Amino acid sequence: MKRNKIVAGNWKMNLDFDEAQMLIEDLENLLDDKQPSCEVIICPPFPYLELATDEATEHELFEVGAQNVSAFDSGAYTGEVSAKMLDSIGVSCCIIGHSERRKYFNEDNATLAQKVNQSLKYEIVPIFCVGEVLEEREKGIHFDVIRKQIEEGLFHLEAADLENVIIAYEPVWAIGTGKTATPAQAQEVHAFIRGLIKEKYGEDLADQQHILYGGSCNAKNAAELFAQPDVDGGLIGGASLKAEDFVSICEQASK
Repeated sequence: MKRNKIVAGNWKMNLDFDEAQMLIEDLENLLDDKQPSCEVIICPPFPYLELATDEATEHELFEVGAQNVSAFDSGAYTGEVSAKMLDSIGVSCCIIGHSERRKYFNEDNATLAQKVNQSLKYEIVPIFCVGEVLEEREKGIHFDVIRKQIEEGLFHLEAADLENVIIAYEPVWAIGTGKTATPAQAQEVHAFIRGLIKEKYGEDLADQQHILYGGSCNAKNAAELFAQPDVDGGLIGGASLKAEDFVSICEQASK
């Protein structure tokens, strides 16, 4: 089946309020002018989410995602932000399990499964990240690593819930390094992930599943990556902070 492309921008911990407002305005102007047909998502830091959702509601040019969510529903968890809170300000999706969260904040698959559950409870679409570090790829165990991440993070879900999850493959060795998986490498892993879903849930759901590529995807290499049959768009890091580059990637996803 023909799956629509999705381009999500992960701003990470960048920009002050004025810079965030300016980037949103620039994106709106360019998206309104170019009218890409792909689904566009921006994921600003927490303090800018309501600014972004207000603009998204008014102009309907993009959706808004968070970069993280609590594994807990509510209560005495100082510093945490719940899925209910995100839902209340119009956030429609959330990045879960990004390699930086796994590495720097020791998030394991069990915790990430809880975060997935919390997001789905409030009808927030998880963008669930999986991927291997360089040592794991060099040892040839990257498929085992990815299988474990998906099985422990997602395969507790019923099919009806998994339909509402976006998976993002991010080779950790390619994030922020300037290195990119070749189109063939990306396709190989995306096809493997789709095969895991087919084994567990059947061909129909596997055919519907959106699997994005993340890992130094930019305006120069996006077209070749997105041309692969199992690559359904991108989770964009650094290039999402430049309106022209990000919209150019969206245009390439729309071809």
